[in-house]
Amino acid sequence: MFIIIDEIRKQIERKLRLKIFLLIAVVNGLLAVALWAFGAHGLEGKITQDALARWETAVQYQMFHTAALLVISFLVTKIKGTSIIWSGSLMCLGIVLFSGSLYLYATTGVKSLAMITPFGGFSFLLGWTFLGYAVIKYL
Repeated sequence: MFIIIDEIRKQIERKLRLKIFLLIAVVNGLLAVALWAFGAHGLEGKITQDALARWETAVQYQMFHTAALLVISFLVTKIKGTSIIWSGSLMCLGIVLFSGSLYLYATTGVKSLAMITPFGGFSFLLGWTFLGYAVIKYL
């Protein structure tokens, strides 16, 4: 009886994680497209070409890792280990630190913000590492 209840609880938790990661991916995808359009139409001519290139890099990395979050959101229902949750969480952190710092640096020109960017890159690397580990171990 307790085994059945525990299995039902685990299934509910996996579906909740799926919804959470899927919602985060959808919001990030929406933001990436909106920020890309803003950069292309709203910032052109208002910031330097170097700053615009930083903005575009931020958008690209946000979109790449949004795609990864979409994959992770579905793998969360298949993989029982915590490494897949770590992977998704680190991807989210990477988007905030990497892309966020580049967005701010591009619009403000404050160079010290660029010191945050490598921490976001490292979060991405760890996220991909945890994803690889989860796939190898559990699929």
